[in-house]
Amino acid sequence: MELRERIGFSIGGTDISHVLTTIENAEQVGVRQIWMTQGPTSLDALTVYAAAMSRTQSIRLGTSIVPTYPRHPLALMQQAYTVDTLSPGRLRLGVGTSHRPIIERTYGDLMPRPLSHLKSYVSVLHQASHHGSVDYHDEWFTARAQWPQAPRIPILVATLGESAYHQAGMISDGAISWNTPLSFLQHTALPALTAGAHAANRPRPPLVAHAWISLHPDADAVIAATRETVSGYARLPFYANMFTAADFAVHDGVVDPALAQALVIHGDESAIRDRIVQFFACGIDEVLLSVVNVGDITDIQRRLFHLVGRM
Repeated sequence: MELRERIGFSIGGTDISHVLTTIENAEQVGVRQIWMTQGPTSLDALTVYAAAMSRTQSIRLGTSIVPTYPRHPLALMQQAYTVDTLSPGRLRLGVGTSHRPIIERTYGDLMPRPLSHLKSYVSVLHQASHHGSVDYHDEWFTARAQWPQAPRIPILVATLGESAYHQAGMISDGAISWNTPLSFLQHTALPALTAGAHAANRPRPPLVAHAWISLHPDADAVIAATRETVSGYARLPFYANMFTAADFAVHDGVVDPALAQALVIHGDESAIRDRIVQFFACGIDEVLLSVVNVGDITDIQRRLFHLVGRM
């Protein structure tokens, strides 16, 4: 398999025309995967993908992630099923609980036992996607529905801590990390993912590892920009706990340069390629890249698209 098949880019923006053009440009230069995150006021990723399906031919499109609390799983599957029918086999549906400060402040929903909630949510999605029918009831959801055919959309989940990886190994079609050092992925996440899969008597699902990336020539500027970007995440308890477990403790959102260095891929094209290959050598299945906000982002993203498209 070509390396580019295992590498994707996370993109975003508020101008849907620009986002659609970015997806088209990525496909034209050989990029094989695009991912979009979703927040309370961002563009709706699946709606964007519905438009993108008609303007592209083969690039795979994934959500990383759609938060679970604002939507009943049947409503989300209905939307994903509709998008998938436009170009079957190109969509991957990543879901996750998001974070208490976001869900409780924005939507007014309480977030007790988020892993239990996610397990039930994914169970509904999995039945719908893989079997074409759902008959489910527990403390979280009631879901009964029948589809004309099983869409077979892969259901991936956001993962941060060891318990989340273990659960992902049991129930998901893939785990998506975010802002996680490679050392933690290699020594904690992968073993937990494997153990969960073994407990459920199933193959280990793939691990999609997120990393920041930049071709900007000033390494100090890249590290500084990465520290600033990650500081917002570091203020969220789920991330702070993961960083501590990875031996990078943070306090009041202050990100140590060593943590930023562990989260970003930077250098010239050769160095970047070598670093991505290192992820795969450590057992990571796919890499999901976010461009660091430093320098001419449009130009750097264009150059990175071309680099990955040739891999």
